[in-house]
Amino acid sequence: MNIILLGPPGAGKGTQAGKLVAERNMVQLSTGDMLREARTSGTEMGNKVAAVMDRGDLVTDEIVIGLIREKLEAGTDHGGFIFDGFPRTLAQADALGELLSEMGQTLDVVIELQVNDDVLVDRIVNRAAQAVAAGGTARADDNEESLKVRLMAYYKQTSPLIGYYHAKGDLKSIDGLGEIDQVAADIKGILG
Repeated sequence: MNIILLGPPGAGKGTQAGKLVAERNMVQLSTGDMLREARTSGTEMGNKVAAVMDRGDLVTDEIVIGLIREKLEAGTDHGGFIFDGFPRTLAQADALGELLSEMGQTLDVVIELQVNDDVLVDRIVNRAAQAVAAGGTARADDNEESLKVRLMAYYKQTSPLIGYYHAKGDLKSIDGLGEIDQVAADIKGILG
């Protein structure tokens, strides 16, 4: 089973992907993780990623699709893939659909974690405060100002995917602000 977790920054996509990895033996394909891994891999693709990142440029869709292709080709001894943080744009969604089709795979469902922005901002600011209070460190972008910038980017670039996948009949939406276990149960209900 191949799924996309869709939702704004802080909606809990990474948390829920982690649960699916543990419970269903799925492989989480997080764009950020893949780029960091590729950068230090020494492979041809990794060297491309390192060169782009060292210049301070954004990694192209072509490179990200290449990294995803490598992961898809790496084997099928798992319960499927979770796309986390990808696609972010309509062009990336088209490219992912073409890649999956080319490789004889399908996208089974897109799960949108719906959130209220004000509650989300409060959640992230509180998460940062709790991390600091516990003697840890908060993510550098876990503050109200950064989150609002990230949310604006999400609504400009990524939210059109909601309509795109709805039109294709692939979209299921759940309340992303529930308790972690409730959100996980809602996802399980969708996946069967």
